[in-house]
Amino acid sequence: MPSHAKSSLEAGLVALKQGNYQTAIAQLEPVASSQSNGTASLQAQVGLVMAYARIGEASKAIAISQNLIESNNPQVQEWAKRALEHLTKRKKRDQESKNVETGFVAFDNSTPDSPPVPPPVTSTLEEQPEDRVIETKSDDTPPMVPLSRLKATVATPPPPPAPLSGFMGSVTRTQAKLFGVIYWRQAQRAKAWQPLRKPKLIPLRLLTAGTFIALFWVIREIFKLAFGFINQTLVKLPYLEPLQLLYRDPTQVLLIVLVILIGVSPWLLDLLLANLYSQREFPKDVLNAHSREAVRVLQRCCQQRHWPLPKLRILPMAAPIILTYGSLPRNARIVVSQGLLEQLADDEIAIIYATQLGHIAHWDFAVMSLLLLVTLPIHKLYQQVSNWGDKISGIWRWPVTILASLVYGVWCLLTGTALWLSRLRLYYSDRVASEITGNPNALIRALLKIAIGIAADIQKQEQTSWQLESLNLLTPVSHQQSLSLGTIASNLSFESFLKWDTANPYRRWFTINSSHPLMGDRIERLCQIARHWHLDTELHFASVPSKVKRQSFLLQIAPWLGVPLGVLFAAFVWLTWQLAFALKFLNLKWIYEDWSFITGCLLIGFSIGTVMRINSFFPDIKPATVQTDDYLPNLLADPSALPIDSVSVRLVGKLLGRQGTSNSLAQDLILQSSAGLVKLHHVSWLGQSLNYQDLIGRQIIVTGWFRRGATPWIDIQTLETYSGKTIHSPHPIWSTFLAVAAQALGAYVFLTG
Repeated sequence: MPSHAKSSLEAGLVALKQGNYQTAIAQLEPVASSQSNGTASLQAQVGLVMAYARIGEASKAIAISQNLIESNNPQVQEWAKRALEHLTKRKKRDQESKNVETGFVAFDNSTPDSPPVPPPVTSTLEEQPEDRVIETKSDDTPPMVPLSRLKATVATPPPPPAPLSGFMGSVTRTQAKLFGVIYWRQAQRAKAWQPLRKPKLIPLRLLTAGTFIALFWVIREIFKLAFGFINQTLVKLPYLEPLQLLYRDPTQVLLIVLVILIGVSPWLLDLLLANLYSQREFPKDVLNAHSREAVRVLQRCCQQRHWPLPKLRILPMAAPIILTYGSLPRNARIVVSQGLLEQLADDEIAIIYATQLGHIAHWDFAVMSLLLLVTLPIHKLYQQVSNWGDKISGIWRWPVTILASLVYGVWCLLTGTALWLSRLRLYYSDRVASEITGNPNALIRALLKIAIGIAADIQKQEQTSWQLESLNLLTPVSHQQSLSLGTIASNLSFESFLKWDTANPYRRWFTINSSHPLMGDRIERLCQIARHWHLDTELHFASVPSKVKRQSFLLQIAPWLGVPLGVLFAAFVWLTWQLAFALKFLNLKWIYEDWSFITGCLLIGFSIGTVMRINSFFPDIKPATVQTDDYLPNLLADPSALPIDSVSVRLVGKLLGRQGTSNSLAQDLILQSSAGLVKLHHVSWLGQSLNYQDLIGRQIIVTGWFRRGATPWIDIQTLETYSGKTIHSPHPIWSTFLAVAAQALGAYVFLTG
């Protein structure tokens, strides 16, 4: 191949992966039309089909696919046939959908009439398994994963004698990564199946009630704190008197209000979602065009349970999400995003709808609706205050930034009351959906595709959208767990990535602050259901022996382990004082009669545990041992890793995240590297001339400590630009400061009572 043709092909494929479709077409067309570059010409034509499909030029994509069918290469012929089949099928379905009035306005980063992008011929220089289906994956071209929209349902032909010889034999490593694909086994569903053993619903019922109590208690305490602050301020101001109404106990009134809000939550949420996120009604006929099985599942289950059909709604979002709200089965609403309909296959859409029926059947959706009703206005207030802060300059911006952070903290506190319920209820709904459809394998594929689609949306927008964050608690997959899971597939198999979720003996300790259960644990339960019905499973998890040392885990939780040890120390001190007082040896009882010294002991114990962990948590980063992007998949695949196993890394990529006041706490910082997305943790430090938000959207070098937990993340040491500018993130200094502050406060309380 001439060097200029090779460079054009490389440039075109890079532009295709980045979503610059017009540039890709300009680079690939000359190579595709050349008769002297056989393999390169075929590769370029494949790329052109994908690019034309993305920009809505279906006729051109179909024409090139028809030309590829005449190729002498059997792999190319097979690929072109499948691509042509899906292109024409999708074009026909889109034309049918246009004939149905939806009352839906198209959104910015999706082209409703665009046909799906067909899959590339292959992705790596490895042999293709016979029992899998090729589906394309693109890290930079949301709103949908290229072949997720194709609803791949056909098996690949048997692999050639030599691993991907012929057409793809000369594909470079770069091209293979650009043509990242996912192999779906398309494991079958049950034809006839026995009902599963009835689950114990008492834990779910108790947790649902407990979540309501926790939400009520937190709201009451927030009101008490706010009322007290207002009256304290009025007392100190001249000519003003405190409001006697604010001194009253709000418990009874608040309880009545929350019960009323549960009853009217369907209609209030209709208004909120319509005004905030352009929610619209979703006719059943349009759903039928995307998934006939979904309509049948809804009708059959509602008839069996004597429910009216839930009201269907749609959100104009490219990210694939679905949620359910209401107070009773007869007023339930199921809301789906446009992205989910476009990225999932017929049976996958059906079983995702079936999971929402599970929430309705278990009644957990009523409390979650109340939570959404309470938190959505607060999150909107957070957005509004952040927008004000972005428009203000000078000294007045700081008070607004602090106010925005406080509102965000209140939102996090309220959503935190439902974290446990949010995790547990998904296990129950997955079980119900599997039993309704007999297709747990479709749910496995759907969950993984949702993660891929959410990650793709974050990459496209280069930040976590307001919708994803505010609705996260009710969605089937969280945006946090989608970051690495949804982008690692071209470098690592799902089974390898999810081994940590199934094999690490301490994994559940790291989900305490997670809104969703571990994906591997969740999928393993679905695989157990599939095996119970004698089905092959979509993913195959090999049993991995545990290699985690107990000492490592104890060191990991040392700060929190110091709290109960502080209690024991307080008990020992109390007995010593009592003995000394009884023997008239020492009289300090007048200091320690109020028991507040126990608080001091707790703080001292926490401080000691933090100090013990600092050196292991933040070891020195040495250039000789630092790991780069290529090693990241190995770190993600280690099932025995704990966050305390601090691995020094130096990764290159693009910094993503929100800009402005809304990201003043650095809560939305993500690195987009060649190996996928990774969450970043940053703490600010005064005196730095460069702000981390100045680097968002730019190529950077991240140096820090990689940690494997429920959500993999990197504690940043430095952020560097290619021009040499550096931002430091002093995690060890802040940890030391926290330990010293806790020690000092604990000693003060201990000595003064």
